[in-house]
Amino acid sequence: MCGGFTCSKNALIALNILYVMVGFLLIGVGVYARAASIVPNLPIVGGILACGIILILISILGLAGAVKHHQVMLFFYMIVLFLLFLIQFSIASSCLAVNSEQQQEFAEEGWNRVPDSMRKEVQDTFLCCGFNLTSVSSNDPSCELIQKECCTGIVGNCQCPPCLYKLEDKINYAFKLCGGLGIFFSFTELLAVFLARRYRNQQDPTYLPARAVFPKNYQY
Repeated sequence: MCGGFTCSKNALIALNILYVMVGFLLIGVGVYARAASIVPNLPIVGGILACGIILILISILGLAGAVKHHQVMLFFYMIVLFLLFLIQFSIASSCLAVNSEQQQEFAEEGWNRVPDSMRKEVQDTFLCCGFNLTSVSSNDPSCELIQKECCTGIVGNCQCPPCLYKLEDKINYAFKLCGGLGIFFSFTELLAVFLARRYRNQQDPTYLPARAVFPKNYQY
């Protein structure tokens, strides 16, 4: 029977194994981004690593509670996972609701906070200068070499385009991707909470009470 004790247990174990795999995937992505990205020290990389570690710890708690049918572990697993669902669903919904102007404001704020060395790496990679047309030039590293590469073979007045035009599509794609994946995984977390609650309230069919093991007329 699909809604029975064994089915609920196996479904909860399989879901937490999936979360462990996703957690290791997040850690792998974070490590790769830190080692090979053109901007290796962005704070988002640390956030990806932290999310992967937290997800693995929660999944281990859920696995232990599912295997042992431990009431306390399953209770705390449900509470923590439901709080994670609320946070992740709110953030994912915000990512999907952000319009292009707000995306540019967030990106410009991040651009102004990173060191000049990072901005220079982005400009060298995408052959752009400054964030947008209104950005203050004193906050940007020198674009002399970039201007030469941008204007190679062009006669007359030539200026490198702002980096916003080069990164606009990538920023929008990142917001939509993060929002979509966040919504999907948040509903799987809600499913895990439902399974944990149902499994926690079910009786283990292999459990034998003391009366069944030692009948009343048994002589000790």
